[in-house]
Formats: sequence, C-alpha cells, structure tokens
Amino acid sequence: MTVDHVAHVRGLNLHYRETGPTDGPALVAVHGHPGRAHIWDATAAALEGFHVFALTQRGYGDSDRPGRYGFPIWRDDVFGFADALGLDEFVLLGHSMGGTVSALAAEQHPERLRALILEDTVPPKQGLKLPAPKRPEEEPPYDWDVLPAVFDAISTPDPAWWHDLARITTPTLVLAGGATSHVPQDLLAEAAALMPGARLVTLEGAGHTPHRDAPERFLAEVRGFLADLGIMPAQRQ
Repeated sequence: MTVDHVAHVRGLNLHYRETGPTDGPALVAVHGHPGRAHIWDATAAALEGFHVFALTQRGYGDSDRPGRYGFPIWRDDVFGFADALGLDEFVLLGHSMGGTVSALAAEQHPERLRALILEDTVPPKQGLKLPAPKRPEEEPPYDWDVLPAVFDAISTPDPAWWHDLARITTPTLVLAGGATSHVPQDLLAEAAALMPGARLVTLEGAGHTPHRDAPERFLAEVRGFLADLGIMPAQRQ
C-alpha cells in the first residue's frame, strides 16, 4: 500500500509517497526532471519488504514552489527530509537529475547512506551548452523557474562536484542505460572509476529510464546489489 504524505522540510512542505513495512530497510528515492514521487510507484511496490520514501523535490508536483532552486539546495533537502522522518541511515536511489542530487548528497555525508544507487546519471563534469526550452502554452507540472537552475548547472558546473566523487565511500551502484541513452556512457564509467566503492552495470538497450523501460533487469540489479551488502528485508510469514 502506498500513502501520500507531506513532510515539513527547511520551511517548506514537501510531498512524498510511502510504501512498505515500517520495520523494513529505509530507502529514499529521488526523481529526475520533470518527474515527481509517483514515478517510483512500480519500483517501490516491487521492492517488497523495503520501506520506501519517494520524495517530490521542491518545485515539482505537489511540493512547494519557493522560487529558489539549485543542486546544492535539492541536496540539502534530501537530508532535511531524512531528518524530518527520523532516518539516521538509509539507501539513496536517484534517477537523472535526482541522481545528480543524490551523488552530491553522498559527497557531503557518505556516513548517512547505507548504499547509493545512481540511475543513468552522474554530476556534470564540464560545461555543456543546450538550447533553452520554450515555455509550453499549458502550465507544466513543475515550477518553470527550476529550469534556469538546471541549465546553469549543466553549462557551468561546480568543478568540486566531479572532483569530490572520490569522497563517496558509500557502496555505490551506477546503472547505465547503454547506447540508447542520451547520457554519455563513457562519462558514467569514468565517474564510477573515481568512487572507491562503486560498481558499474550497463543495462544495454534500457535507455535513460531503466526503472521504467527495463524494470525486471533494473530490479534484479538493485536487489542483488543490496543483498550483497546484507541490506535485505526480513522474511515475512
């Protein structure tokens, strides 16, 4: 059963969806752009026995839209969210932009994380110029002001984000989507090599969204990775 909640985090109301038994291993899932907590529904349901908290980041979905955004801000929200829920240690799973947020979180406080799972993403290494998107006629399901924050980070990333990958001592699984992903796969391999405890697995043909487009393979890798670390839910009668 999945239940919607609101957490009070750093002066904001952040929406999240909770799935699984309260005594299961805690797992926080962070969506990418332009998602929200609901993108993890199928994943959370399939991770039986885990206590999954899918966060809707500020500026998206039903979470507050304060107008202040940026990867360090979203990173700090992750720990503020965990603190609000009383999670001292947890598994952190992030997709795309949410994976970048998760990587920055692991750089800052690796001791808070039992494991880190990055889905087809790492922090930007160097500036990349992308055409600015045009605002749609209908209001999108997110604050349009998040886009300048994302595009500024892509075009002028903080060099420390890439350099500090070496500080991630948390056991890490980097899941790459293969040649059908728009993310440079060699960059994922390079980033994984910088992280002392990282494992790179390529799900060829899964593209940028393996949890949605190759769910069985995605879940098999996630479960196997966590099982190898001894992070498994208790057997239930």
